[in-house]
Amino acid sequence: MALKALGQSWHLHRNAWVSAIAVALLAALIAALWYGLPIRSIQVVGNKALSPARVAELAGVHKGFGWAFYGGWRAAALEQSPWIRRAKLIRIFPGTVRIEIEERTPSARIKQGAKEIVIDWDGVELPGARPRGPLISGWGPARTSDAIAAARLLARYNVKSVDYTPSGLTIKTASGTAWSGSLVSLQKYAAGVTMNPSKRVNIYPWGVSVQE
Repeated sequence: MALKALGQSWHLHRNAWVSAIAVALLAALIAALWYGLPIRSIQVVGNKALSPARVAELAGVHKGFGWAFYGGWRAAALEQSPWIRRAKLIRIFPGTVRIEIEERTPSARIKQGAKEIVIDWDGVELPGARPRGPLISGWGPARTSDAIAAARLLARYNVKSVDYTPSGLTIKTASGTAWSGSLVSLQKYAAGVTMNPSKRVNIYPWGVSVQE
């Protein structure tokens, strides 16, 4: 019994030593990868509104961070930024991280009380963006998404504003004015709309009429 107990004790000590050695080796490997293969170069591609430093900050990457350990888990803020439509992170051996992004573009303004917010065509607010694009406003049931779509449909006419009411959408452009009772009708006939500074185009479910 004593020999058996001694044998068990020896096995326990041996297993403990093996575990300690394995942990030490793993720690040494991690340290070697961290300090021996740091991030030395950060490339940012596709940015216009955001600076490279801001993109790198959002991506959670900086020089000196362990190249082998960097990944998407560090870039949550990049995914959550309203300015970023898409992002791709690429590690390039031996120490480069490349961040490829597609930014949202300021496309329109929405009037909210006494202030205006700048949005892209998807309706996403872009904090800090300079005012740009048509002004969207109105009253009654919210039709902001329809108004944004209308401005985009007639963008070739340099839309200045889109006003929505319960009865329809009024689109003012550099070339004239168009009214449509619904976005569906506008989508149906938009391709054939011709603007004239001295006339008003009315779009109905059954067709288009021009008013002097």
